[in-house]
Amino acid sequence: MKTKKSFPIRIVLYIVLIVLINVAGMNLFFRTDLTASGAYSLSDASRRAVSSLSEPLTIKAFFSKDLPAPYNGTARYLRDLLEEYGIYGNRYFNYQFLEVAPEDSPGKAGENEDVARNYGIHPIQIQHIEKDEVKFKKVFMGIVILHGNLIEKIPSVTSSDGLEYRITTAILKLHGKIGALLGLDGKVAVTLFQSSSLDAVAPFINVKELPRLPERMAELVKDLNGKNYDKLAFAVVDPEKGETERAEARKYGLMRLRWPALEERNLAAGEGVIGLVMEYGGKTVEIPVLDVLQIPLLGTSYRLAEMDRIREQIEGNLDGLIGIYENVGYLADHGTLPIYEVPGMEDSGDSASSFHSLLSRNYTLKDVRMKEGALLDNFNSLIIAGPREKFTDYELFQLDQLLMKGKNLALFLDAYREEEPPANQPNRYNAGGVLAPLDTGLEKLVAHYGVSVARAYVLDESCFRQRMPAQAGGGDRALYFVPIIKSGNILRDAPFMKNIRGLAVMKASPLELKEDRIREEGVKATELFTSSDRSWTLKDVPNLNALLMQVPPPEKEMGKSPLAVLLEGPFSSYFKGKPIPERQAEEKEGGESGRAAEAAPPVEREGGVIEQGKPGKIFLIGTSDILRNQMVDEQGGSPNSVFLLNVIDHLNNRDDIAVMRGKAQELNPLADTSPWAKTAVKVFNIAGLPVLVVLFGLVVWALRVSRKKAIREMFAPGGGTP
Repeated sequence: MKTKKSFPIRIVLYIVLIVLINVAGMNLFFRTDLTASGAYSLSDASRRAVSSLSEPLTIKAFFSKDLPAPYNGTARYLRDLLEEYGIYGNRYFNYQFLEVAPEDSPGKAGENEDVARNYGIHPIQIQHIEKDEVKFKKVFMGIVILHGNLIEKIPSVTSSDGLEYRITTAILKLHGKIGALLGLDGKVAVTLFQSSSLDAVAPFINVKELPRLPERMAELVKDLNGKNYDKLAFAVVDPEKGETERAEARKYGLMRLRWPALEERNLAAGEGVIGLVMEYGGKTVEIPVLDVLQIPLLGTSYRLAEMDRIREQIEGNLDGLIGIYENVGYLADHGTLPIYEVPGMEDSGDSASSFHSLLSRNYTLKDVRMKEGALLDNFNSLIIAGPREKFTDYELFQLDQLLMKGKNLALFLDAYREEEPPANQPNRYNAGGVLAPLDTGLEKLVAHYGVSVARAYVLDESCFRQRMPAQAGGGDRALYFVPIIKSGNILRDAPFMKNIRGLAVMKASPLELKEDRIREEGVKATELFTSSDRSWTLKDVPNLNALLMQVPPPEKEMGKSPLAVLLEGPFSSYFKGKPIPERQAEEKEGGESGRAAEAAPPVEREGGVIEQGKPGKIFLIGTSDILRNQMVDEQGGSPNSVFLLNVIDHLNNRDDIAVMRGKAQELNPLADTSPWAKTAVKVFNIAGLPVLVVLFGLVVWALRVSRKKAIREMFAPGGGTP
């Protein structure tokens, strides 16, 4: 029985219970992420990165107060993300979220602007709508990560997409960089080449501060040494000093200035060299320190590069020189797709420079020239993209043995190459070029392992649609040779494919899996993605004129085709039981090939063929165009970019990084729906939902009537229980 005396006791017990629940909630953290990709929870790679720290690491986030939408959402997301990093981080992890206000603002928020600028975080301009007006505002939205003496910056955080990936990879980079710096054999040379003759011409080209450049560079390198464990050695070389210095300067592609005599200004004719060179372990990087500007009407103008920019270039190039990333080889001869910008063509689609830039954030991509006898053992993975020239048997043997050693190959092979039509036979299709079958020798090698590239192109009704200009009739045109791969045709069981929900390929050839050969090899073959059910193949392709591909074939000729395959396992050698091919001397231009061949020493080899290899991987796709700049974005957020980087991560056993990268996707195409299903959904939304509401009301009304009837019967004379 409740009494007045028990009431205070109950109140005290309730308070104690509430306190205990709060204490338990603070110490027993539990959180559930219901998103399909786990976008709002830390990946395993992030948890390991912060839980295994051996030195203090601090993340400082600088964000302006009162950010407008949607940027305030990014700030909230970052707060939650840092809080979760803190939950899984060990005692060495710390973070601070610092609000920034103008310098004249009172309190800490005003002081934080100076701190942000000292770390190299500067305001960025954003656009927002306020009171129906478009306004611009300068705000701070940057992150600084401090680890030991090292600093890593993310100067602009305008979106939450891929933010965890950027932070975690920066943490891993800093952790690896400390070990690499402390393990260096010697120092990284930073040499400023500056001819003393330039001092005389500096005032006339309006670069009066040029004579002070050596002093300023020495101060910059001294400051960088304080953050890089004193591993930079600075020197100034004057090429005018002597022949040794001139010869040293000629080794590099440095800027050389020449000027005529100006008697009225007492200036003699002369020339000079200027440039900055970083060098370590046989690798060099040239950094320009003098900018040349072409100004309309005014002509050529010169100015010294900003010291902040030189600082960033030194810090960025240092990572590649000391090799803090795992090496990945890229075949740079045999006519492969270039991975550097085509000279004179900005953002050219004729190269894979965007892919190179993205991959270089986590790997050291090194050119491999097999024709020059490059060794392949230094790489865990080798990328071969769109070769056009024939491989010798000796080169095929090198690739085969690389695989036998448990290494990996990423092959982007084309079935055709584009050639100009003969001058006396104009291209009657007016398609810009004739397609000729390719035979590089790699085809027989991969066929031995169980897969081949068919001499055909895959065309698909699920494809990119080109918007046509008004003068051409408007609307859009289906480019069947650019299939759009939707989620249902992507294998998402593999961890590195888990978050890939859509892709786009171009000029892709179907792959043919040789089931008997695969079983004989004892390897695992996985079709990573296929074309849709509404696709077909076009054989003996003369060219890719979209006007000739407008009518799909009959239904019976349509069906899926595998477009990308992964082979994993211990492969057997293509050269098993065969004589080891010898390396042939390359013929030189100018008729000296005979003497070169006679002078070349015989090839010496110890041991024989590795006939049965260790477990390795082969990734194969029947197109190299997926690597081109028009298919890969520079920021790395598109599905194609994520897929390609994830493949390289998988080949290097970094699936956890691949899973984290794939959380945010820009392309998430809807599943194909039949016309009948679309009509049914439309009818249900228009008429079905109102009918359900009416039926629900009738059921409630019937239940109420039944309940009233039961109550009347209960209290009626003679009703109810006695």
